[in-house]
Amino acid sequence: MKKILLTFTIVTFYCVNLFAIPDEGMWLPMLVKRLNAEDMAKHGCKLTAEEIYNINQAALKDAIVSLEFCTAEIVSENGLLFTNHHCAYSAIQENSSVEHNYLDDGFWAKSFNEELKIPGQTASILVRMEDVTAQVLKGIDDNTSAADRSKMIGDATKEISKKAAEDGKYKAVVKDMFNGNEFYLFVYETFKDVRLVGAPPQSIGKFGGDTDNWMWPRHTGDFSLLRIYANKDNKPAEYAADNVPYKPKHVIPVSLKGYKEGDFAMIMGFPGRTNRYITSPGMELQMQYINPVQIKLFGKRLETWKKNMDADTKVRIQYSAKHASMANSWKYYIGQNEGLERLDVISQRKKEEAAFTAWAKSSEGNAKYADILSEYATAVDGYKDMVSQLLYLNLAGKSCEAAQLIRIASRVKDEAAKKPADAKALAEATADAKSAADEFFKDYDTQTDLSVVKEMILMYIADIPAAKLPPAIAKIAAGKGKSNEEKVSKWADKLFEKSIFTSKEKFEKWLAKPDAKSFEKDPVFVLNNELTQFNTAQIAPAQQKFMAQTDRLKRIYLEGLMKFRKDKTFYPDANSTERLTYGNIKSYAPADAVNFNYYTTTDGILQKAKKDKTSEFYVPEKLIELIKKKDFGRYAENGELKVAFLTNNDITGGNSGSPVMNDKGELIGIAFDGNWEAMTGDLVFDPQLKRTICVDIRYVLFIMDKLAGATNLVNEMKLTN
Repeated sequence: MKKILLTFTIVTFYCVNLFAIPDEGMWLPMLVKRLNAEDMAKHGCKLTAEEIYNINQAALKDAIVSLEFCTAEIVSENGLLFTNHHCAYSAIQENSSVEHNYLDDGFWAKSFNEELKIPGQTASILVRMEDVTAQVLKGIDDNTSAADRSKMIGDATKEISKKAAEDGKYKAVVKDMFNGNEFYLFVYETFKDVRLVGAPPQSIGKFGGDTDNWMWPRHTGDFSLLRIYANKDNKPAEYAADNVPYKPKHVIPVSLKGYKEGDFAMIMGFPGRTNRYITSPGMELQMQYINPVQIKLFGKRLETWKKNMDADTKVRIQYSAKHASMANSWKYYIGQNEGLERLDVISQRKKEEAAFTAWAKSSEGNAKYADILSEYATAVDGYKDMVSQLLYLNLAGKSCEAAQLIRIASRVKDEAAKKPADAKALAEATADAKSAADEFFKDYDTQTDLSVVKEMILMYIADIPAAKLPPAIAKIAAGKGKSNEEKVSKWADKLFEKSIFTSKEKFEKWLAKPDAKSFEKDPVFVLNNELTQFNTAQIAPAQQKFMAQTDRLKRIYLEGLMKFRKDKTFYPDANSTERLTYGNIKSYAPADAVNFNYYTTTDGILQKAKKDKTSEFYVPEKLIELIKKKDFGRYAENGELKVAFLTNNDITGGNSGSPVMNDKGELIGIAFDGNWEAMTGDLVFDPQLKRTICVDIRYVLFIMDKLAGATNLVNEMKLTN
């Protein structure tokens, strides 16, 4: 599953499928022994719970790596990682140039010395997790005010995390589960030196592009390789030339045996966010008010980026990662809305809620929960009109990419304004800003940004009633010109002409002689500042009230729901903490007379192939030759090479790059996507339609070995038959 852009906290709601089935659930590894071991064995798992999660001995958890927004797995004694191509896409793009176009050509390091630095990339491995609910909620009861509750929880979690971090040795965080009804501590060892080792050309790693995204059948070689580096004591360290490859506690063996339909499949990773405890009013808010705006605004930005990317190779490289990430989210929101309507999810949720309310009002229930859902509906009704204003302000009003430099320059401005000035502090702030600006402008194009701003402001003026526009935007609409297009164009041209943030030359000139006056008069700063002030005065109060109301209601509702369905085993929503999901290799039938097989082969690559190098379905000539000759080596099965396969595992964004393992804990594939028919999966789990799309590890090894000649990397792994 690819990373989804969760634009604001307003989109983060929760929901539950009241009738959990065995394949459903993203389970905490520490609870597998108590909750899942028996059922996993029935599915075919041969591993013990201790082989999966153990804090005293090496276990599978020690080979599962968080890359913040994605997952990776350790597959060699030298800290080699598999993840998805789209997870490493930014790293590939940042290391690319017109002269060294790793996006189009691929990249393969033949030695440790050739591996490329990835600034800012971290790799975190879970050390342990612990239930700290009693400690966090100590002294809190139903009579505790919302403000006191928040402070007491904040103080407790801060103290617990600080103690567990052991003076910076570990990264420790306390996460709430079940909408604040339970709390768990997660302790990680975080490595800060991660390097790019290998990646296929995007004609393989991104084969099918936006057209095939979220679709099945799939033929995408969505993989790449990274490596963790540590100091000479095998401990985390900042990037340094003399760091050495990390020696892991556990390495996942790579299986060449393959699989058949019905075989056990297990995935471990760091799913980002599910919303399985959402109420029907919350679902309606998402479907009718949030998603349509994001679909519209993201779509226009993507269209504008693409036009500029197609016209200039340099711009295409600069904006490839940004475009891919937003395109993924845009298509996700479209699919989610279509699925909610097609599957009649909201109607089903209302029936479940009616049963809950009837129970709460009965003699067997609890009056505490009787009005929770009606209160939630009232809160949503009072907030609906504000959602579009908030989204347009942030996505359209603040669409200028160059505004990112405001924060970078603010520290310089503040130091320059001091009387007397601290020369050393000013020099440090300037150097930091110069470094950050170099990174920013490497992937920035002024004309592209200008085009986006014009389109976004035009949509802002057209779609939000004039009476509700911020003064800064209303002023543009009232400017000189025969049409809104003319007014916006003149205003935007002037904005970009006069701002110090819209070109590297102007920004560096200001850094050479910074002053607060020119900074505070800069039109990009003024626009963003006025929009922030409008938000603070007009929108934020309603948003904060809504969030405070619904946070309390969601917590109490789920508390009641767990009492109402006391015969069910509940699992917590995904929240970027390590989870395990298990199920089987499985095909599906999404519609009448449509039956999808559970795997694809290289035959499908040839069937989709286009000769045009700009096509999403372009295939390198060498790959075509290998496929036609069936030169698959040891990676074939009965004369064919499988490319991708399906499981019914329960995953979401953040699981991208997660290992797909067989009954022995051996790697058979890498999870990289979900299927279009189950785009409601973050809200409800549909056992008939929900599938995980995985790239077959044998196709991965074939590309590395036979196509790229990266046999040195294949030889690092422990291959099993």
